[in-house]
Amino acid sequence: MSLTLGEIARMVDGQLAGNPEISVDGAAIIRDAKTNDLTFADSSNALKQLAESSARAVLLPFDLDAQGLPCIRVKNVQQAFTQIIRHFDPPIPGEPPTISDGARISPTAKIGQHVHIDAGVTIGSDVVVGDHCTIHPGVHIMAGSVLADHVTIFSNTVLYEKTRVGKHAIIHSNVSIGVYGFGYETINGEHHLSAQLGNVVIGDKVEIGAGTTIDRGTYGSTTIGEGTKIDNQVMIAHNCHIGRHNCICSQVGIAGSCVTGDYVVMAGQVGLRDHLHIGTGARLGAQSGHMADIEPGETRMGTPAMPGKEFWKAFSTWKKMPGFVRTFKELQRRVGALEDKQADDNNRKAA
Repeated sequence: MSLTLGEIARMVDGQLAGNPEISVDGAAIIRDAKTNDLTFADSSNALKQLAESSARAVLLPFDLDAQGLPCIRVKNVQQAFTQIIRHFDPPIPGEPPTISDGARISPTAKIGQHVHIDAGVTIGSDVVVGDHCTIHPGVHIMAGSVLADHVTIFSNTVLYEKTRVGKHAIIHSNVSIGVYGFGYETINGEHHLSAQLGNVVIGDKVEIGAGTTIDRGTYGSTTIGEGTKIDNQVMIAHNCHIGRHNCICSQVGIAGSCVTGDYVVMAGQVGLRDHLHIGTGARLGAQSGHMADIEPGETRMGTPAMPGKEFWKAFSTWKKMPGFVRTFKELQRRVGALEDKQADDNNRKAA
């Protein structure tokens, strides 16, 4: 499995600076690299860490210098390193497409070609499964749902009725899609569940992380736009319309009827109140709470959220608060001393 740097350079169409006969036995990130490993650095910060690494050689972009360490420069470091890792640690081959006898599939379901369905899967009435889909153990797909081609669903995920999933979507374990929205009417002192007549529509090339929940629409659809990537443990409520190519990080909570534009980024633990519109290209900082619409391209941070520049100014001021408090107490002491002196002077004059 060993490769010379010359062989690796040819593999990734890279430019070698160093001895082409140097041999490496593996590839690893800087933190884990051993004496005979190739590593990579894709930023100036990573380059600083490289000085303490045991790696024999490094993969770099063209604008970085390894300072004497043999290196291979490439246009795209991540893609090239992935290719090298796949050589040293090839992926486990997938099982050939089979439909397990342990799966329960409704006779009215339509299953495409080259589909792999594991034991413990339940597929309800009038479900459509496209070609080249992979459905892992314990998945439940309820009546009227539709999977397009090349969909992968991992174990113990549930798709409620009429869920629609686009091509090349990936849905990880323990995801719940199409669950009832959190909407109630209070009648005679009791909370009654509102209409749950809609569904969820997932676009092409969407990826949904483990433990995520997406509620169905009340009357229409909750939609997730093409190419959007959703991290683990995200909550998206009923009637939301998430745009294309959004990146939604772990533990984000989006209340009902929110709409996002394309290429929106929400960092970890962002919270949105209901009925907000988040403009295209907006970036929402970690743990920020949002109570108002956000214009396209804006960066918002903090709770309640404010423009990014204002947040950092406020944060900078907040960091100085201990000093402000000390100064204030010292001024209080001085004022008190002056008042005492003035009182003494007044008393002497009166005497």
